[in-house]
Amino acid sequence: MPHSKRDVRLRGHVTKSEKGLKDYYKKYFSIGVAVNVRALSGDEADLIVREFNSVTAENDMKMGPIHPTEGTYNWRNADSIVNFAIKHKIKVRGHNLLWHAQAPAWLFKDSTGNQVSKEVLLARLKEHITTVVKHFKGKIYAWDVVNEAIDDKPENYFRNTSWYKICGEDFIAKAFEYAHEADPSVALYYNDYNSEDESKREKIYRLLKSLVDAKVPITGVGLQGHWKLDNPTPELIRKAIERYSSLGLKIQITELDVTVRKPMRPEDRPVGTAQTPMAVDSGLTPDLARLQEQRYREIFDIFRAYKNVITNVTFWNVSDRYSWLDARNGGIGGGAAASDPTRRVIRKAYPLLFDEKLLRKKAYFSVVDF
Repeated sequence: MPHSKRDVRLRGHVTKSEKGLKDYYKKYFSIGVAVNVRALSGDEADLIVREFNSVTAENDMKMGPIHPTEGTYNWRNADSIVNFAIKHKIKVRGHNLLWHAQAPAWLFKDSTGNQVSKEVLLARLKEHITTVVKHFKGKIYAWDVVNEAIDDKPENYFRNTSWYKICGEDFIAKAFEYAHEADPSVALYYNDYNSEDESKREKIYRLLKSLVDAKVPITGVGLQGHWKLDNPTPELIRKAIERYSSLGLKIQITELDVTVRKPMRPEDRPVGTAQTPMAVDSGLTPDLARLQEQRYREIFDIFRAYKNVITNVTFWNVSDRYSWLDARNGGIGGGAAASDPTRRVIRKAYPLLFDEKLLRKKAYFSVVDF
């Protein structure tokens, strides 16, 4: 009942026995969260167990952290996350098997420092994917197989990464084939940001259609969901979901957050300033909190309407206490900030449903009051 939820809001802290996000959405889709090892103990762990029924390793399953040198695997943190999830009967999403960022440099070089051939790189990719997927077989229900292979620039199709330079586009289909061979039962996703932008959407659709037509084992597409208060529009979100699902693919919202940050308006920019500066952090003001509340309500209204194709919604990080966006100018760059080394100014983004004290924000109640 809405009244009881308001009572919880007034009390602030809630108990483990009270309903969490996962319970409100039990008939819709699983609700996940990206975690690091630090979040597996203390008050953050209690919140995770109460609110979520899916977890994603924020960084600890990516190529660089888990496979830093040839023949060496670092399972410690990833295993800790999986074991925590198993203990608390929480599902695990694997993230990710192939990405141009956080890929170890040794993959692309031979013993003399020269670039490897396509055959060598694909063999190394197969060894990596096979080893990682088999290590977690039966413990992970879905993998982000390929992450962010499509270029942001409208005139380009694929990113001109080392993967593409050496292998052409073949590495994408091969990655899915290797993952499926290692675990035929696990769901396999292509994952990208700005996947609602019309230009990029059509390029992602083109890639997905080519994989489906070639009978590559792909389950669905992950829309990262690093969104802002006013972008993308509801129409663009709906269009993206409908466009991708028309291929018979499932949809997962894989990295959801809504920054309250906006660039300074051009008319407010100091004379002679080359780049648009960010405003000083004034906290999550009542006006910003209200806008974020409205935005989350709008977003989840859409998600529920497409429950027939959306199988999971995952938030990227637990609470406003820590967000990856904070170290990236408050999240103005969205998903693109993940591989942008130039912006490391600490400005809080306040992008999640729980505040720095782990209390439920107004945005939380806009998500569960339906």
